[in-house]
Amino acid sequence: MVGNNRVVDRRTFLKISGAGSIAATAGCLGLGGGGGGGAITIGQPAAQTGQWDFLQPGVSKATDVAVQHINDAGGPLGRELNLERSDTSVNPNQARTVVTQLTENQDAIALLGLFSSELEPLFDFLQEQQTPVVTPWPGSNFLDTRGGDHGTPEDVSDDEWIWRTVISDTVHTAGAALRALDDGHDTMGIINGTTSGARSWVNGFRSAYEANGGTVAEQVEVAQGESNYQSALERLFQADFSAFAVSLPLEDAITLMSDWSDGGYGRQPVLSDPLAQNDLADQVGSDLNGAWAASPGESGPNYDAFESAYNSASGDAEINAWTPPSWDATMVTALAIERAGEATAEAIEQNLGPVSRGPGTEVATFAEGKEALDNGDEIKYMGAATPVTFTQFGNVVGSVVINEVQDGAFSQVQTIPAEDLREFVPEGEY
Repeated sequence: MVGNNRVVDRRTFLKISGAGSIAATAGCLGLGGGGGGGAITIGQPAAQTGQWDFLQPGVSKATDVAVQHINDAGGPLGRELNLERSDTSVNPNQARTVVTQLTENQDAIALLGLFSSELEPLFDFLQEQQTPVVTPWPGSNFLDTRGGDHGTPEDVSDDEWIWRTVISDTVHTAGAALRALDDGHDTMGIINGTTSGARSWVNGFRSAYEANGGTVAEQVEVAQGESNYQSALERLFQADFSAFAVSLPLEDAITLMSDWSDGGYGRQPVLSDPLAQNDLADQVGSDLNGAWAASPGESGPNYDAFESAYNSASGDAEINAWTPPSWDATMVTALAIERAGEATAEAIEQNLGPVSRGPGTEVATFAEGKEALDNGDEIKYMGAATPVTFTQFGNVVGSVVINEVQDGAFSQVQTIPAEDLREFVPEGEY
């Protein structure tokens, strides 16, 4: 069998070998051989239940549409791509069980999921699995310097096996901080929950806000699942500030902001990105008009290709900030298999960087990438959510959009370009 240096060897092999040689060795190389070798399975740990389940339908649809596109184009290595989706409820213990089942029982060679609150406690466990996790979910700044291939794709000994196709909280909370300061809010309050995701958002926001001259007058941390948050609001609003940031799961945010409205506390709400949901505006009412959230933008150079495929498919799931990154995660994983010439976890890990960082022919879809690779060219996948230029830590950089409540619904009112946010992601630290 060909060893794991196939990332280079396959390119050379395709150029110098005749058709007879390819046919004779296709089974060993994993080049498909007319579809031989059976289906290739990837897994998707999913939030089908739990406090983030309202975001999963768009992510599931984007993944399913991507898989269909990949299979319609012939599949990686001429084989069918099979997706196994399993519910974790965004619970670390359940996620551990799901990861084990997907990799050991269902032979998944890559995972397209896991949230911040699952990845942080399971980080060491996931290192032991040595299965690439290409996830559209986690904003946690815990991952800013953990994950990826450390810039050495051929050598997996220093890899940390986690890649994300969504920008870090470090990036989009910087956008929120810039917007708040530009609006003249020099002093703010903060109220947040205790989950990893809620704390990560606040840590990123507060760091960027204070680094640029802002002052946090008071921060209050609350438990999830409370029937009311009046006492926490009383504590927060004893301080003097003009705006306050909120980072909680949606149901808790609905309770808290309804209590805020009923109490007539006023001042400017700044919301964490998962809260840019019309359910929040509907439940809280007109007092929420003017509240805004900074979310990962749809700034990928090939967003239109994704949107066209998504909207032409059946199902009414709305696009959210994690939907385009789900398409990107699926596409870049399939292209990594195609470039590797072998459907194994290690082969994917070695090729995620090379198919995203360039140089090479820029491609928007698996079909384009497969054609270029078959022609012996290198490729650079250009995504829907971001350009998907993975850093050494498996991170991406993209724009940030400001969604504001107007007349009872969220509307996009501003885009902050990625270039304006790069100073918050120092070279070598993201």
